[in-house]
Amino acid sequence: MLILQRRTGESVVIGEDVRISVVSIEGGRVRLAISAPPEVSILRSELLDAKLANQDSAVEESAPAELLGLLGGMPVSPSKKHKKGESRNDE
Repeated sequence: MLILQRRTGESVVIGEDVRISVVSIEGGRVRLAISAPPEVSILRSELLDAKLANQDSAVEESAPAELLGLLGGMPVSPSKKHKKGESRNDE
């Protein structure tokens, strides 16, 4: 890991296409400007962590019965509901 000190208005260049500039420093906050080609993905680390956690949870498999239990069972469509003791003569 490379650790650098920069002042407001100074930059760091990564490769040929990525430039990170310090826009301002106020208290404990540093504002950065990042210039990069559109094909370069730029994410804050906490968003990347959340994205990876979401992908991991989406990959986990659950049995259909487990999922139905979470949903409270299968909903019955209005056309299939009828009162107890009634017979359906839709034919």
